[in-house]
Formats: sequence, structure tokens, C-alpha cells
Amino acid sequence: MPSTISQRHRLHGERARHLDLCAPNALAMFEQIVEANPDVTLVRYFGRSLSVSEVDQLSDAASCALAAHGVTRGARVGLILQNVPEVIIAILAAWKLGAIIVPINPMYRARELETILNDAGVDVVVAGEECAANIPATTAAGAQRTIITCSAEHFAGNRFPHEILGFQASSRSGFAAAISLYDLIDQYAGQKRAPVILEPDDIAFLTYTSGTTGPPKGALNRHRNVVFSAQTYRDWIGIDGHDVILGIAPLFHITGLIAHVAEALLTGATLLLAYRFDALTVLDLIEAERPTYTVAAITALMALVSHPDAGGRDLTSLIKIYSGGQAVSATAASTIEQRLGVPLHIAYGMTETTSPSHLVPFGVHPPADPETGALSVGIPVFDTSAVVLGEDDEVLQPGAMGEIAVKGPQVVPGYWEKPSESKTAFTADGLIRTGDIGYMNGEGWFFVIDRKKDLINASGYKVWPREVEDVLCQHPDVVEAAVVGVSDNYRGETVKAFVSLTAASNATANDLIAFCRDSLAPYKCPRLLTILDEIPKNAAGKILRRVLRDSENAKADSAPG
Repeated sequence: MPSTISQRHRLHGERARHLDLCAPNALAMFEQIVEANPDVTLVRYFGRSLSVSEVDQLSDAASCALAAHGVTRGARVGLILQNVPEVIIAILAAWKLGAIIVPINPMYRARELETILNDAGVDVVVAGEECAANIPATTAAGAQRTIITCSAEHFAGNRFPHEILGFQASSRSGFAAAISLYDLIDQYAGQKRAPVILEPDDIAFLTYTSGTTGPPKGALNRHRNVVFSAQTYRDWIGIDGHDVILGIAPLFHITGLIAHVAEALLTGATLLLAYRFDALTVLDLIEAERPTYTVAAITALMALVSHPDAGGRDLTSLIKIYSGGQAVSATAASTIEQRLGVPLHIAYGMTETTSPSHLVPFGVHPPADPETGALSVGIPVFDTSAVVLGEDDEVLQPGAMGEIAVKGPQVVPGYWEKPSESKTAFTADGLIRTGDIGYMNGEGWFFVIDRKKDLINASGYKVWPREVEDVLCQHPDVVEAAVVGVSDNYRGETVKAFVSLTAASNATANDLIAFCRDSLAPYKCPRLLTILDEIPKNAAGKILRRVLRDSENAKADSAPG
């Protein structure tokens, strides 16, 4: 197996580092901050601050409340919230009981929520009032589910932007079974339970994958995984208590949980939250609060710098910026660097690697893939090895294309109650398969070309969607592009593109297809192209090719004849 740690040493002249866990569990990270800096601001939310000691006291009371409703060591507590302070309070409250947090996308509807809640065996849920009515009232066993609600406005100052966020305050009167989190905190204020000893291998988060290849699976993010990944961000980038974290990645996603929440709990850096991402709201937040660091989807960062109001804003406080979740083109990175005055760095990882497995070294411009122009996703982080595998799990040489696989302290041991899927996810050598196709160059930089499952087979020719998308995005009128394979009776699959355009564009589908012909072999060029107002994305800002592909294939299946 190539020694990617030594490659990092050669690349950047740095000593390869071994990270001993700074705390035996993720709760202990926070306890160290409570002891050292109880009065520092841990969370800022629309002008209001919560100190470390306030969060500690609130989570103590919430922990007593959860215990009174049956939460014990190993129990799963559902968390269905946007980016609000209650996320941190609920996480700490559950950990103080030795319980496991199950973060869930608040945009999910009843059917999606039921699938995850029943699979994880969640009896107690903490949710936003706006989500409560979608939560199944009974568990899979038929028992009453405890639903604890909170408001997006409770911890806000006087700057909560109702109009911008389109937020409408909801009432618990529409869901009589719900209990107010604030009533519970008041009831148990000042109370504190005897500490639970958490082991490094205890589960901190049960984070569900998106289910693109079947039903969602719960990845077992252990406390040791969380601590290691939080330390990785801290030491790789240089984050400390003087930093201010711009928390715009969703806190129900592994990036937000680690790069925002766990990082704040580890370093004592202030975490700025803004309910959910809105470009204008975040621009206001940057100017008012002067954050220094963030990890965000490239779509969110591009929305910020391309907003009509961005030109007159002072965004210079942001000096530590990483982007992950999907490929970043050199053009997008250059645009962001020109606007913000600092390089955009790339992060790579997945739910099963508890956020980062690869990072671009801070202050370094990564190389670009010579064919697609996509930037390298970086090099393996501390104590982590990565290889590229062939069809028979053989390790390929630099430059050869295959599936990227990873081994390191951040990798989960498997999936919740799914032994077969857990075994399949790993190679015989203990490497987790990422499902991403890419290669490592001779200097140790890794490049992700595409998802293995998104490969298009057009008349026997392999077409990687990313390559076509990168060409489309070079057109001056194209904002975003997504390419999928759709059923074709003659070719098996045909290449179809979806694009969103700038407001002033007059480009047609034929114009864009012709543009591709100048840069791509004929079999790679889209034969079909649809212009959309917006490309569908998940909550983390990642383009959902599967939604487009499934929709097109469903149309084909229902067509007459």
C-alpha cells in the first residue's frame, strides 16, 4: 500500500503527525472547555450569545428531562432541527446520559421520517415546531413516541429575519402530543445527573446515508471517530478559541456535526448559526460577526460571492475556507479567491469517514485534473491511508483509475444492525470503499472523477457525468449542470444534461449541446438537454443526479408503446 503519509511529508516538508486522542470521548472535549473557559461565547444566534457555562447548564437540565422520559445509555434520540442552538444543547444532553444522537433532515416528510426513526429504534425526538406534525406519533412497536419541540426564535436576538427566511412561527397547539423543550428545561433547571462514563468506542452519532443505492443505512460514528475528526480540522487548518466558525453546513449532516459543532466543542471557538442557509442572511452575518472559518458546499459559497449585494460587502474576515461534498472546478475556486482574497481549500470525506479523510493543506493551491479541470480533493489526513482499487480490489499504481478506498481512525466500524452491508463496505484489508472513482497522481494528490454508480454506458462507451458537467459549466451562461444516463432502446443509455442559466441568458438547448461538441468526443456529448430554473440538491448543497435520473426513467417507463 503506498505510504500517503510519507507522500505528504515529501509534498509539503512537514513532519507526518500522529494524533493521539485529546479526549476519550466527544463529551469530554466540551467538559475540558467548561473547566478552562466557562465564560466564553460558544454560540451566537441572530445577535444573542450563549456562553459555555450557559450551554452546560441548559444541557444538564435537558439531560434530566430526557432521563425522565426514558432515555438511558445506548438509547437513540432523534434530532430534527435546522441550524439552531438547541442542536448543541440536545446533543450534549443525550451524551450526558450515554445516549446516541440520530440527526435527521428536517425537510423529510412523514414516510421518510418513519423509515429512519423505526430503523434506529427512536422513542424520543427533539424537533422544530415546524417539523412536529410530520413525525409518526407511535414507534414501530406501537408505543407512544415522545416528541419534544422547540422554536427557531427562542434563542434569537432581535435580528431574526422572518421575511428573508420565509419563516412562519408555528404553534404546538396543532400537535397536542408535543412537549416544550423550554418547559422541560425550566422544570429541571439547576439539576444535574451523575456522570456517565463514555468509552471511545461508544456511538456518538447514528448518521443515515442518503439511500442512493437502497434504503438509508445508519453509519456508526463512534466517539473516537468524532474526537479524531475534530482534532484533524483543528490541527490541519490551525483553529483555536480565537476563531469564529460560520456554521452554514447543515448540522444534521456529518460536515456540520464535525466541522462546526464538534469543532466548537473542542476548541471553544464561537459558532455562528443562522437557522438555514440564505445568501443575504449569511452576508449580513459575516459583516456583523466577522467569522474566520467555515466548511461549506461549493454551491453555497458561489451563492454568496455571486449574490447581487456581495460586491459592496466586507467579507475579509473569512480567511480559512474549505469546501466539500462535490467536485470543485478551478473556475469556481478562482472566482471565490478573487472575491474573498484567500484561497479556497478542498475537503473530501463521507458519512462513513466522519467527515474528512482528505484535505488540501492549508495555504496550498491544489493541482487540477488535466482532462476535466476539477481540483484535487487533497491528500490523506493524519494517520490515514488511501488507495485506488481495481476490479478485484488490487491496489493500482499512480495515474490508474479505480475506486478510492480509505483506512484510518475516523472510519466507522459499520452500519446499524446491518452486518451484511457492513461487511460488504470493507475490503479484506479493512479499507472502506467510498464508491468514488478517481486516481492518485505521482505526488500523492487524489482526484475524484465521479461516483461509481453514476457511470453512463452509451453503446458500450463509458461516460463520466462529471466530465460533461465541467464542460457545460465553462459556458458563460451556465450556472450549474447535472448529467445523467437515461434509458435508450438503441444505445442502452443516452447522455442527458440539465442546466440552470444566468438570468440574462438567451442560450438554447441546441446552443449548449453545440458548445459541448467543441470539447468532447461525440459519444460524450449530451443528446438531450433540459434547462431548469434550479438543479435539485440535497440539504448539504450536493447536486442530486439520482432525482433527475429516476424522474427521466420513470417517464420512459410510463410512455405508451
